[in-house]
Amino acid sequence: MRGFFMSDEELGKKDDDHKAFRNGSGLRQPNWHPARVPPRRSLKRIGVVLLVAVLVYLFYKNIPVLGPDPRMRRPTYPYPELPTNADGRPSYDRSPSSLSRPKTRPAHTPERVYNGPVRFLELAQTLHAISGTRGNMVINRNVLFAASSLKSAATLLPIACQMGGELRNYVHFTLMSRSDITIRDLRKVNGIDDSCQIIFHDARPDYAQISTDDRMENAVFRALHHVFNYMHPQAIFVDGSSDEEPFLLRGAQQHSNAKKSTLIELPRKASKRLMWLTKLDSQALRMWNNNHIDILIHAVPGASGSLIRLLRSLSDADYTSCSVPHLTIELPHDIDSPTKRFLETFTWPPAHVYNPTNARFLSLRHRIPHQLMNEEESSARFLESFWPAQPANSHILVLSPQAELSPDYFHYLKYSLLEYRYSATSTYQHWDRRLFGISLEQPLQLLDGKEALSLPSLLKSSPSGDQIEGEISTSFLWQAPTSNAMLFLGEKWMELHDFVSRSLEAKRNSDPVPQLLTDKVVSTQYPSWLEHALRLARARGYWVLYPGEDTAMNLATVHSELHPIPEEYASQENSKPLLAEDASEEEIDNVRQKIRAGIEIPLAPVSLLDSLPNNGNLRAFSDLPILTWDGQAAEIEEINSLATKYATEFMEKVGRCDTTSKEKQKVRENLSTQDLFCTSE
Repeated sequence: MRGFFMSDEELGKKDDDHKAFRNGSGLRQPNWHPARVPPRRSLKRIGVVLLVAVLVYLFYKNIPVLGPDPRMRRPTYPYPELPTNADGRPSYDRSPSSLSRPKTRPAHTPERVYNGPVRFLELAQTLHAISGTRGNMVINRNVLFAASSLKSAATLLPIACQMGGELRNYVHFTLMSRSDITIRDLRKVNGIDDSCQIIFHDARPDYAQISTDDRMENAVFRALHHVFNYMHPQAIFVDGSSDEEPFLLRGAQQHSNAKKSTLIELPRKASKRLMWLTKLDSQALRMWNNNHIDILIHAVPGASGSLIRLLRSLSDADYTSCSVPHLTIELPHDIDSPTKRFLETFTWPPAHVYNPTNARFLSLRHRIPHQLMNEEESSARFLESFWPAQPANSHILVLSPQAELSPDYFHYLKYSLLEYRYSATSTYQHWDRRLFGISLEQPLQLLDGKEALSLPSLLKSSPSGDQIEGEISTSFLWQAPTSNAMLFLGEKWMELHDFVSRSLEAKRNSDPVPQLLTDKVVSTQYPSWLEHALRLARARGYWVLYPGEDTAMNLATVHSELHPIPEEYASQENSKPLLAEDASEEEIDNVRQKIRAGIEIPLAPVSLLDSLPNNGNLRAFSDLPILTWDGQAAEIEEINSLATKYATEFMEKVGRCDTTSKEKQKVRENLSTQDLFCTSE
């Protein structure tokens, strides 16, 4: 190695002094030449240099990240400066004047007869530049807005700008128009600057102004195909109103059917009604069309006025966020005359909802037995009214006739469902495993109907994050479900079916009946199936999302006047009518005062985003207060401990399980409560 790296002149001299000469005389040859480095040594030197260069390059490319992860930074892709001619037009002109054809029509009304092959002159440049968005992955954070009409572009761009400013998605906008407007001018006209965080793509084909509608439709399909291969957008937004060109809607629908992608056709005035969708991430938006909500109402005798009020509020609601839900009304044996007359003229979907097929999404079910039902019969009959075809995507909204809904209630349900059930954060942190349902009302009492519920609140904070004096209303998580106005997730509804079935079987086969099945925690003013729902929530550690006071005023209210007793408890001694037939004036006056003193939250409909705290963003579960079933504030560890304790007690006393033997303990199955019962299979 010393000789390999030797460069000192004196060291070379010393070697020469000890080197024998060929003539053996010790004298130098008169015509000697400097010794050349052997070729092998030159190759070694070149190899070492190349190896060092490669190591330096690899170290530079993979230098450790000491600060924030650059992958979480939003890449910026300013639209490239296009080559222009002297008149300022792009060098590759799309205008009809650039084609050699007989000019039989004025230039401003070109004849649309061209149907040649489709070429995209500017699309490849921007698609190749978005590798930082990880569009090669099937699951990513890309969403796409597509427009052909300039009116539709003006409608979609503010929504895209708002979504881009939330920094939850990579927002792309592609123009598929016949217009020759430049992307730069389009941005300028619509007030779009760099703060909007939108990545623009020009997907207009060549000769767009003279192309037939069939060629433009084919161009839309092919452009979306190229975009899909490079971007894999989780959702594609288009303007579904009459402002958009029909060829774009047809091409987008064909592409959605071919690729099974999510196509969201925004209705007219979506910028006012659906701005909450800009708060959702790409994974939640991907499930926009893949979830469905049914509505179930259990009518009771003598409450025709309440039922009519509820149905009218349902009809007045806004359902532009998705398809109209199916409505099922369970009618008692004795139907009041006002209810009969109202149902004869009641139509569902409402007249103001777009329904081109005139489909009817209303089911009326009339009970045959005349006698009153007991607790078991009432619970079984009510739960049998619905069964989700797809547990992960089909959900049920249970409404009491005493409820009244605001016009924006369905928007809140859709927003909360997508965020807390399908978003990337929800999936990663397993929020969906804990979520039993979403309530529209804010409860004021515990389930025993005696004590008031102490509503939690959060401390106000300054823009810098410091806490300041004062409290604000907030959504919260409570283990207790409700029967007034609550959306049950399809998976939890199926689990409740199984739990009730096994509980009733264990009750019939036990002598004596376990105390856990006879003790009533829920007041008799609620239906009997709610007791089973509470037991399941306690055993599994489930919770229900309840809105804060400000939000609840914009969702639903429950009227407390003349609250009817469920028929399964109507024969009990403590379920007497408020007034007897021969009541005195003093008794009537006392009942009136009692009714007026009833507490309820009045409806004050405002914009949904205005009613939500935190600038319209739904708070994460980790930031929400948690209450146990009896209204006590708790942490997640305490909820887990209480659930384990209750489940163990239930398995021992009701399920007849040997909880001390680990070998005999059953593994928990999805959509089943078999692990809680050992007496039935």
